[in-house]
Amino acid sequence: MIYGAMKFSIGGSLKLAFRPWVEGLENIPADGPAILASNHLSFSDSFFLPAVLDRKVTFIAKAEYFTSPGVKGKLTAAFFKGVGQLPVDRSGARGAGEAAIKAGIDVIESGGLFGIYPEGTRSPDGRLYRGKPGGLARVALATGAPVIPVAMIDTEKIQPPGKVVPKLMRPGIRIGKPLDFSRYHGMDGDRFILRSVTDEVMYEIMKLSGQEYVDIYATAAKRQIAEAAKRRSEDEKTEKALAAKALATKAEKAETAERSGG
Repeated sequence: MIYGAMKFSIGGSLKLAFRPWVEGLENIPADGPAILASNHLSFSDSFFLPAVLDRKVTFIAKAEYFTSPGVKGKLTAAFFKGVGQLPVDRSGARGAGEAAIKAGIDVIESGGLFGIYPEGTRSPDGRLYRGKPGGLARVALATGAPVIPVAMIDTEKIQPPGKVVPKLMRPGIRIGKPLDFSRYHGMDGDRFILRSVTDEVMYEIMKLSGQEYVDIYATAAKRQIAEAAKRRSEDEKTEKALAAKALATKAEKAETAERSGG
C-alpha cells in the first residue's frame, strides 16, 4: 500500500513533470521473477525506472538511510521503504556484496523484480564502466532468473552534481530483451563464468545506451578523477606560492635598488 501510494504520488509527479520516454516495455514480464540490470547515471535512476513500470521494482540501498536518528532519519527511512528500497548492512567481513546478493535472491524467490546496477556506483562522467561480477551474476546463476538489460538515457543531465534545482527535460529508458543464463545455473562459484555473464549483460546495456565503454571499474575511475583533481589543486597552490615568492623577490630588489640609488 505504501509503495502504491508512493508510486502514485512521486511516480505520477515525475512522469508529469519530466515526461520520460520508454522503449521495450513489452520485455518486462507481467508476473514472475526477473533481474533488471541497468546503467547508473543519476540518483534519480531508482525513481524514473519504477515510475514507468506497472510492477514493483526492489533496489538495494545502504543501511544508513534506514537507521539515521531523529525525525529526519525516520522520514528518510519511511521514504526509502516506501519506494521499494531494501537496506543493506555494509559491515562484516565481506560487506555489502554478500548482503546485496542475499537481498536479491530473496526478492527473486518471492517472484519479484530485483533492480541492480552492475557498475556498483554512479558513472562519474557519463561513460559506461566495467560491471562487477559479484551481485548481478551470482543472483542470476543462483536463481535462474532472466536478466533484463536496461539503459537510462540523459538522467545525469537533469541534476548534475552540485546542482540543487533539477533541469526539466525528457530522460529516456530503453529496456532490452531478457537474457537467459540458465545454462550456467548453479555455477555461481566459478569466477570465469561470473565474469562472462557480467560482460554479456554490460555489452547489451552498452548497445541500448550508446555509451562509450571503459574497461575499468567506476570506483577506480572516481579515484583517478579525485587524485587528478588533488594534483591540480596542489599544482595551483604551488604556482601561486611561486608567483607570490617571485613578486616578493621583485619588490625586494626594487626596494634595494631604490635605496642604492638614493
